[in-house]
Amino acid sequence: MDRLTSMEVFTRVAEAGSFSAAARQLGLSKSAVSKHVMALEEHLGARLINRTTRRLSLTEVGAAYHAWCARIAADVAEAEISVSRLHSEPRGLLKVNAPMSFGYLHLAPAIPDFLARHPDMRVEMTMNDRFVDLVDEGYDVAVRIGRLADSSLIARRLAPSRTVLCGAPSYFREHGVPEAPDDLARHNCLIYSYQASHELWRFAGAKGEHTVRVRGNLTANNGDALRAAALRGLGVAMLPAFLVGGDVQAGVLQAVLGEFELPESAIYAVYPHNRHMSAKLRAFVDFLVERFGPEPYWDDLG
Repeated sequence: MDRLTSMEVFTRVAEAGSFSAAARQLGLSKSAVSKHVMALEEHLGARLINRTTRRLSLTEVGAAYHAWCARIAADVAEAEISVSRLHSEPRGLLKVNAPMSFGYLHLAPAIPDFLARHPDMRVEMTMNDRFVDLVDEGYDVAVRIGRLADSSLIARRLAPSRTVLCGAPSYFREHGVPEAPDDLARHNCLIYSYQASHELWRFAGAKGEHTVRVRGNLTANNGDALRAAALRGLGVAMLPAFLVGGDVQAGVLQAVLGEFELPESAIYAVYPHNRHMSAKLRAFVDFLVERFGPEPYWDDLG
């Protein structure tokens, strides 16, 4: 028999003073209660209860064992209450992973507001651009951008990730503003090397989809490097709005070919599949949805 259950039954018998009363309280038959107590006695090799036709009493060993069982039962109850609170109230440590650019520009400024709302929470945030295994590396949640591979993780969409074609006003004053995608073949284009077919830029307009082969004197695997080059007037870049939206709003970068649709993906919160989603994780993901979606502030390009 399950020993913890047998200990609970024994404790109830000791406190109720009879097998019948304990059986009624536990919703068990009297014979089932007796079997639990007998199983404990057999396991311990000692008699716990003196039985007579009129009454029962604890042996010396039984009285000592009852004190331990009562203490264990109290610890179990306290543990269950503690776990229940963790699942009902946002509290405790949350380990978060995010890509460098988005993490620095948008997630890091949001964390203080989240912690102000949930003072019993603590956040441990790691930012990097490598793929992390949430389960193996112990993360509760990660922010990921782009198309998600099929996996056992749960993904919740936070916001769209739109793309902006842009350059510094000084660059366009010197080289002219492209008026159609084909004009980009004559411009110095700053190329993101992690993108598949990165020298082919795709546009969708009134006449359908159009692809332009571009070239330039800077190719990088980091959007921040391309943004820095664009701000210096080196050329035209195709970058996510969450990275350059503030620059366009401030006028230090100029968006062009806005009448054409550019590739779009999405920003997600991903977390391991868990039937009992903790309150701290639910609160954090809900906060990110509220903060960034459905129309993120960086997309307001005027």
